[in-house]
Amino acid sequence: MKKLISLIPILFLMCCSRENKDPEKNKIEIVAESESSRLTLLEHVTLAINPNFQNWVLFENGTYIIFDNVDTLSSIEQEAVKLMKEYGPVHSGNPAGDFGVTHLIETDGWVVSGHCYGMYTYVHPTELNSTKPDDLKIGLFGRSKREKDGKNPQIIYVNREK
Repeated sequence: MKKLISLIPILFLMCCSRENKDPEKNKIEIVAESESSRLTLLEHVTLAINPNFQNWVLFENGTYIIFDNVDTLSSIEQEAVKLMKEYGPVHSGNPAGDFGVTHLIETDGWVVSGHCYGMYTYVHPTELNSTKPDDLKIGLFGRSKREKDGKNPQIIYVNREK
């Protein structure tokens, strides 16, 4: 039974993997620290998202929204902006201030979740002034990036199921 319980986190993390897409077609913002390991924000986010999710929208500060079912939506872009305006801004003392931190294995960095289902913010290690930041520092920084996207939602990429 102990072996089964210890395998559950490993299986969960394996679900978060993604094959690398063509790096030449998606040049947005370089967030990696060296020339030899340059990946764009889009490439990091693509690697962070479970490949089972094909419909998502990325905003300029690294917040992205994943859509489970797009059949009922007329425009995922409009819905993403609507959700970002509603759930992106941080309000202390209520669920908008809450966050969770996921450590990524397919790329460098972390994903910070909030109170809106399917809304996440990517944080790269070079964005923080620490070699070993704790989850609180990562979460607060990610939440501040989501706040920026919530106040000024600028879509930089839309991924649609093919």
